[in-house]
Amino acid sequence: MTPEELSDFALELPSTTDDEAFGPGATVFKVEGKVFAILQDATHGGTAQITLKCEPDLALHLRDQYPAVGPGYHVNKRHWNTVLLDSTVPAPELREMVEHSYERVVAGLPKAVRERLRLQRG
Repeated sequence: MTPEELSDFALELPSTTDDEAFGPGATVFKVEGKVFAILQDATHGGTAQITLKCEPDLALHLRDQYPAVGPGYHVNKRHWNTVLLDSTVPAPELREMVEHSYERVVAGLPKAVRERLRLQRG
């Protein structure tokens, strides 16, 4: 998946907003003001990457399964993974990772907000 495709997918999730809170080149995706993804552009010839919240055991499993998945960059490494967008992680898996991150953040929101978002998702 390209960074643009990932961005479009993330923005389709209910109540998702994006901004460059950390500066140019790093798009931050939030649900109800809480960060669930950070998409970083390819810089200095590097590879674009996305940082996603993840259940700790699943985070370890994904790191073992895909060389492009590692501990979160500049975040809590137990609860976040950074995925290099080098085409080695299949697109369906990346979409699942984004949805999982979104759902992890939504789970920490007040019940009324969770219910509203659940209804919006259908």
